[in-house]
Amino acid sequence: TDGTKAYNEEEFKQSIASFKKLKDWYPFSKHVIVAERRIADANFMLENYREAILSYEEFEKLHPKNELIPYIIYQKGLCHFFQIDTIDRDQRNAASALKIFNRLLKEYPKGEYAEKASKKRQKCLNSLAGHEFYVGVFYYKSKHYKGAIKRFEFLMNTYPDTEYKAKAEHYIKLCQKNMK
Repeated sequence: TDGTKAYNEEEFKQSIASFKKLKDWYPFSKHVIVAERRIADANFMLENYREAILSYEEFEKLHPKNELIPYIIYQKGLCHFFQIDTIDRDQRNAASALKIFNRLLKEYPKGEYAEKASKKRQKCLNSLAGHEFYVGVFYYKSKHYKGAIKRFEFLMNTYPDTEYKAKAEHYIKLCQKNMK
């Protein structure tokens, strides 16, 4: 009750503490499943994404057949999604979010989170393609045309349905022209 009250009042740190107490003191209580989910959700709300991911993963490991699993998978994807940085930065979070959203779409294609995941998935693809484009342009400006072409071709083959495909085609032509 204390954990739920704190959670509803957006006192997420207090909520986590209360739910952890419940788990420690009453590990076989029927309320432990709620506590585990709320701990993960509270960490998510606090933007403690690493802790949230660990909590969601633990929930999924302990309760693989629970009806909340599509939600848990989606939330894990969101944890990575909200950490996606600009295209000139490391794209591990975009790649992780994409992998998780793809899993959700494969395992629960008609679930309530499928449409949401599909929209987020496209942003992940654009971020990954944007990074390849950014590196390709860097190679182009550095007059490393072969390296640039490889990046642009990889972009076009791996991320064909993104906004960067036409730009990559343009730069390939520029690279080929400059190599003559």
